[in-house]
Amino acid sequence: MARTRKKLGEILLSWGLLNANGLADGLEYATQHGKRIGEALVELELVSEEDVCKALATQFGFEYVELDKVVDQKNLDLIPTELIRKHQILPIGNEDGRLKIAITDPLDLETLDLLRFRLNTEITPTLAPPSRVKRFIDTFINTDSDELSKTMASIDQEAPEDQLPDELKGVDDSADDAPIVRLVGLVIGEAVRNRASDIHIEPMTNRVRVRYRVDGVCHLRDDIPKEMQAAITTRFKIISGMDIAEKRLPQDGRIKMQFGKQKIDFRVSALPSYHGESIVLRILRPESAQVGIEALGFEEDNNEIFQRVIRRPNGIFLVTGPTGSGKTTTLYSALQALNRPDKKIITAEDPVEYNFTGMNQCQVREEIGLSFSNILRAMLRQAPNIILVGEIRDKEVADVAIQAALTGHLVFSTLHTNDAPSAITRLIDMGVKPFLVASSIQAIMAQRLIRIICPDCAEPDPKPSKFLIKLLGITPEEAAGAKFTKGKGCKRCSGAGYRGRRGIFEMLVMNNELRDLAMHRASITKLRKAAIASGMRNLLSDGKLKVLRGITTLDEIARIAKAEGVIDEDVDLDQTDE
Repeated sequence: MARTRKKLGEILLSWGLLNANGLADGLEYATQHGKRIGEALVELELVSEEDVCKALATQFGFEYVELDKVVDQKNLDLIPTELIRKHQILPIGNEDGRLKIAITDPLDLETLDLLRFRLNTEITPTLAPPSRVKRFIDTFINTDSDELSKTMASIDQEAPEDQLPDELKGVDDSADDAPIVRLVGLVIGEAVRNRASDIHIEPMTNRVRVRYRVDGVCHLRDDIPKEMQAAITTRFKIISGMDIAEKRLPQDGRIKMQFGKQKIDFRVSALPSYHGESIVLRILRPESAQVGIEALGFEEDNNEIFQRVIRRPNGIFLVTGPTGSGKTTTLYSALQALNRPDKKIITAEDPVEYNFTGMNQCQVREEIGLSFSNILRAMLRQAPNIILVGEIRDKEVADVAIQAALTGHLVFSTLHTNDAPSAITRLIDMGVKPFLVASSIQAIMAQRLIRIICPDCAEPDPKPSKFLIKLLGITPEEAAGAKFTKGKGCKRCSGAGYRGRRGIFEMLVMNNELRDLAMHRASITKLRKAAIASGMRNLLSDGKLKVLRGITTLDEIARIAKAEGVIDEDVDLDQTDE
């Protein structure tokens, strides 16, 4: 059975520090003033701040520390001063390679995540009363200067030339916007060096949040003062070619920058939101789309099927999955393998993210009538062997793609569905006739991206979670021969324990039974059962194989599986290890 965490009031009651009437008064005060129960009890002087902190430590399994006994001034250098002031934390020391710090809020997971990312180390948090932490900071650290002035001063310092992209070097320091120019350049440069795929500049009520997405997971980098929001937004819009006067409508732009010998494109999106314009930069590295089929993460059997399907003379091959699941990379890898002088390849994309030698790539431009369907019709007059349609969005595009497949062309495309069998019903729901779906589709592949364990800090997992083993359907026999592994966290992976991603796949190859089911508009359940009976391995099972071989962790596959709803219904998600 799942263990229920005791409430703060219950702990204080059990310790005899509070009675039922006092708890009722505290709850009423907390509700009226929008405060947490601990804060309410302290303000009503029903319990001390130290008692509340000790109860919180017990509630969340943290160690409570007496700062007078553990804080050493020489350890304050372990964390940058601005982080200590900003987040009200105190470094205590290093234990077994982990940084031990005192915090005041056990629920502030965002700060802990930021510290792991900034400091490139694992952290052991302990709890201390907020007033005592503040007193130590006031005693040992100068807090007289205004925080905004310090931020501006740090921006205005000279950055090493090799940290800035070429386009942002040599900025005139006398210019009024030089600090902003430098800040934007440093944010972009750091994101590229940290292998981020996206940069998120997000306006909040009283700050501007900066986050990087690394290996599919967002990491908080820092906050920018609200006063700098307009200048930061304007700078991003200028270098990406957007209209700086337009703040009411979404805009798209593009940046090209040189980092050393590497040319990198950034696709920029500006979206008006409640607190200002949100800016997102998608980092497009040329090597990301040229990883090769062997690096995608196929198991041997799926690789053989994939190689066989992409070399068929005609038909449709669909890759499905949500945004960011690697569909485009998979299809580009297939096209690269087929890109030979005797083959003509034409693509219709929105937008064209990567340029490839030997392919004819067409950019969709809806504003002038150059739609997917119009490009597809024109393609057929160009006598191609292979066609890539960026996405099948509606019946019109689907009909033209199917006609191309039925007239001797090999068509690659993507579709947004959760799994492979759902693609069949999705096309029929669009209005495509079932017999056309059944006759034109050769194979459908669903995929997701999972983080793989950092090779530099990988180590055996001596106590893998029994709950997660059960959750993923790993039998005792499989567990006995498995290489359960985890990442300890190191500088190379910024303490995450993961570095890089691979795909997990669900490969459905059409056969007579599946075509017959499609013709008769069978349900997804029947299609899925028939596909599994014919040899399809679902996403969870494919991920399980990578866990057993020590490529990724139980937690990572469980995270993906739970998010996609592919966990067996009879498994209790609230269960925890005893």
